[in-house]
Amino acid sequence: MADINSATGAGATFTAAAAAAAAPTRTGSGDLGQQDFLTLMTAQLQNQDPFSPMENGEFLAQMAQFSTVAGLDTVNSTLGEISSQIGGNRIATASSLLGQQVLVPGTLARPDASGGVHGVADLPEATSAVTVVYSDAQTGVELHRQDMGAQPAGLMGFDWDDLPSDIAQTRSAVRVAIEVDGATAAEPFVYARVVGVQMPESGQDMTLRVEDYGLRSSLEINSIR
Repeated sequence: MADINSATGAGATFTAAAAAAAAPTRTGSGDLGQQDFLTLMTAQLQNQDPFSPMENGEFLAQMAQFSTVAGLDTVNSTLGEISSQIGGNRIATASSLLGQQVLVPGTLARPDASGGVHGVADLPEATSAVTVVYSDAQTGVELHRQDMGAQPAGLMGFDWDDLPSDIAQTRSAVRVAIEVDGATAAEPFVYARVVGVQMPESGQDMTLRVEDYGLRSSLEINSIR
């Protein structure tokens, strides 16, 4: 029995040496590919100790580990491609927002390309009379009153399309006020032009530079026209 144990030890030494000699010489990045794994597994099979062969479970475990690593490499590669595509889409989206009008809370509005101002009022309850008052933002002079009549609770849109030509051409600021039953109600929401877009270093929300209103997170914007 001592002779057999001695032979087993020598066989183990031979097996390790032979497997090392059979393994391919690696150059470059040092990453193992599928062909490298098959070569190593073949060398193990050819040079394993006949008195103590490797169990099937050991081969299966090696194969599972290799498959897991290969799968992770594929996932990382795919995520990298998706990230690049998302980055390109975000740049395209940012470019498309320039010059568009977004809905923001405020009272200052400027004529759009068609010469009109537009907005929305959020009425907390039903009312018998709503009036939208437009005035010159610089002088305070009233320019127009728009009778909206009785309105239910909720969002009410308003538009003034026939502004004086001098205001429309110069895009001068107009101040908007909402009167409910003769009293001034909460501030309205108006459409204002996007004049710039900032891409974040991290995260997914862009920052919009809105005319008259400064920086606004894209997450705050829920309406574009």
